[in-house]
Amino acid sequence: MRALEGMANDFHRYAFLRDLQDSNEVLFHALVQANLPRLLPLVYTPTVGEGCERFSEIWRRPRGLFLSYPNRDRIADILSDPALDRVKVIVVSDGERILGLGDQGAGGMGIPIGKLALYTACAGLHPAEVLPILLDVGTDNEARIADPLYVGWRNPRIRGAEYDAFVEAFVSAVADRFPGVLLQWEDFAGKNAYDLLDRYRHRLLSFNDDIQGTAATAVGTLLSAIRRTGTPLSDQRVVLFGAGAAGSGVAELLVRAMTADGLAEHEARARIWAVDRDGLILSDMPGLPPQQVMLAHDPADIASWGRGGANIVDLLDTVANVRPTVLIGASGQKGAFTEAVIRTMAAGVAQPVIFPLSNPVSRAEAHPSDLLTWGEGRAIIGTGSPFGVAGVTQVNNVYVFPGIGLGALACGAREVTEGMFMAAARTLGDMGGADGGLLPPITDLRGVALDVAVAVSRQAASEGVATAEPEAFTREAIEAGMWVPVYR
Repeated sequence: MRALEGMANDFHRYAFLRDLQDSNEVLFHALVQANLPRLLPLVYTPTVGEGCERFSEIWRRPRGLFLSYPNRDRIADILSDPALDRVKVIVVSDGERILGLGDQGAGGMGIPIGKLALYTACAGLHPAEVLPILLDVGTDNEARIADPLYVGWRNPRIRGAEYDAFVEAFVSAVADRFPGVLLQWEDFAGKNAYDLLDRYRHRLLSFNDDIQGTAATAVGTLLSAIRRTGTPLSDQRVVLFGAGAAGSGVAELLVRAMTADGLAEHEARARIWAVDRDGLILSDMPGLPPQQVMLAHDPADIASWGRGGANIVDLLDTVANVRPTVLIGASGQKGAFTEAVIRTMAAGVAQPVIFPLSNPVSRAEAHPSDLLTWGEGRAIIGTGSPFGVAGVTQVNNVYVFPGIGLGALACGAREVTEGMFMAAARTLGDMGGADGGLLPPITDLRGVALDVAVAVSRQAASEGVATAEPEAFTREAIEAGMWVPVYR
């Protein structure tokens, strides 16, 4: 810690920790677990964003697997390495949509490495049981290709049928090599994210953290927030800014939560208003992707809004007319939550709930200090990145995905169902923070993962997708299997 704090900035600290992880895993994980509040922002968001942008600059030793398109016929051979015999969890990315930073090519490997460090820190997976993988299908980021240090394949991104065939070869090889492995899809671009999830979720124990993990974390935090306001979920009016993979996932889990609380599905959808790059999503817009079709409102719903002939219904128009109780940002658009938007929202609700969730800090829809000012101190705020502002909760997926993975493995789940994510969200929403925060403190993440794992396992059993005997996924049994970083 003395060496770490002596570094010039957080990027140097990130590089220091990556070197430590490659040279002494026990020490690295012991350091992280003992200092989670300080090191979580260094190991993962927000610092991992710069780590991905500058990944090739600090690359020293191989960690995980880079499966490059030119080696598409050798995937099974590469995976046959005996060093991988113990793998239970794989986090895979193709580097195309890294946080809010876009295409980072092979540098996107920083995300699987960071996520799996948190699987070990929070869920107790042994380092030999986790495997980061980068599907290197090229990059359209000219700066990466022009960098003489770039470690990836210098080629425009493979797309279409060639891309699908490559991913199919990868999934088939993984299924053959690692029966029962949990595969987490991470930071794929919107269409690919949904396509791959739909294609493989019933064939391989897998989930997409951007779609489903973000949703469970956001909904769980929202349940905690509305408990503070005293207004039931079924009475909330939600405006969602950004309807890509993350935003659409949040909306669909919200619909599930609202229907569980007594609303009909059409009533739940009527309470969620999604705004994307072309404004409020309306059903007469051409070319809407399937996940946005589900969120679209009828143009008749806004006939009385009096927009003065404007073609696009922007965020401010939507907030002024919907008068939302909840505003969630998943757009990657810095500053999108303007003073006018927030003051308009705050004028119509006693305790506005505002979640600018985009990562890293440079992509956040607003700074929480501004939200506190514009909301006249009445806003309940959750952010995707840590800002260090008192009274603001960090809504980080680390509260959910380690427990989801741990629970799915413990009960031998055949698939990860939406019900399991709902169970995780409700478990998280019931926790709260002893310090008045919406979520437990970062120091409790190992206990949070254990609680989520138990809830997820029980839900899997109730849905008939668990294959293990019940005694294998009691709290005591799961905790007994969690690895602690000590020297043998």
